Amino acid sequence: MSQLANTALSVLDLAPIRQGGSAAETFQDSVALAQHTERLGYQRYWLAEHHNIAGIASAATAVLIGHVAGQTSTIRVGSGGIMLPNHPPLVVAEQFGTLETLYPGRIDLGLGRAPGSDGATMRAIRRHAQSGVDDFPEQLEELRRYLGEAQPQQTVKAVPGQGTHVPIWLLGSSGYSAQLAARLGLPFAFAAQFAPGYLFEALRLYRDQFQPSEHLAEPYAMVGLPVMAADSDDLAHYLATTAQQKFLNLIRGRPTQSQPPVDHLDWSPMERAQVAQFLGAAIIGGPETVKEQLADFQARTGANELMINSDFYQHADRLRSYEIVASVVKDA
Repeated sequence: MSQLANTALSVLDLAPIRQGGSAAETFQDSVALAQHTERLGYQRYWLAEHHNIAGIASAATAVLIGHVAGQTSTIRVGSGGIMLPNHPPLVVAEQFGTLETLYPGRIDLGLGRAPGSDGATMRAIRRHAQSGVDDFPEQLEELRRYLGEAQPQQTVKAVPGQGTHVPIWLLGSSGYSAQLAARLGLPFAFAAQFAPGYLFEALRLYRDQFQPSEHLAEPYAMVGLPVMAADSDDLAHYLATTAQQKFLNLIRGRPTQSQPPVDHLDWSPMERAQVAQFLGAAIIGGPETVKEQLADFQARTGANELMINSDFYQHADRLRSYEIVASVVKDA
């Protein structure tokens, strides 16, 4: 049995809104995908917090987590992630304490340090540019206190939340969160689904500096990975133009809803290179190609878990991609 066969698989759902579709349709698709991947044996299903983006429907992340958890039974459901600078730690503890109380043993709290939005959106959230970024460790510690056992003389408590011990993950695309997760003995997830450049250095820092804790005896690293799997290499590369268009429009300052695949992309050499940077870790192909590249990626990273993001225009293509990934890992 290969290393890949022993690697846990999970799902990152960016709740894409399709061109011509709606947020309501996206929510239906998310539930269907969660149920599908639960049957396939995926370990967890995470949703990401984004605001003021036309093509992403997961702004109210905790609400959507509860919706998905309520229509599944075994898969862990969580955030990949909640952007802590956007929220008072008490409110996050109350939200996730409520989720853990409703769905005990199935909720994860992945946390990011970046605000994840532009200045105007941050002001609408009522946060300042540096709020929660420079003082992220302090906000994290406050949040952990609200989820831990109540302390003597503690005047403010998260109800529910206190004593729920919701598992916390730190997310990042640089060395900062990797080193903080190592120091606190927390699991770490790297966002190679859009920023793979610092992947290997972040994993090295995390593992080299890891200090055992009550949460983990040894480092546990998960890597977010874009995978566009289809029944042939040619079909996969055609369908992957949906994801390429997303980053191309982002580069051009015109973020859009999820676009149908195209035979040809009209982009400059520089734009093509920039899109390639965003998708530098992407695995695109038919079953054999995906199996070979997944095994190579896992061997190079030593990831304990791979969190797959399959970005397609048609929901059926997304379902099929996760089927292929589960099958090739099982047979590895």
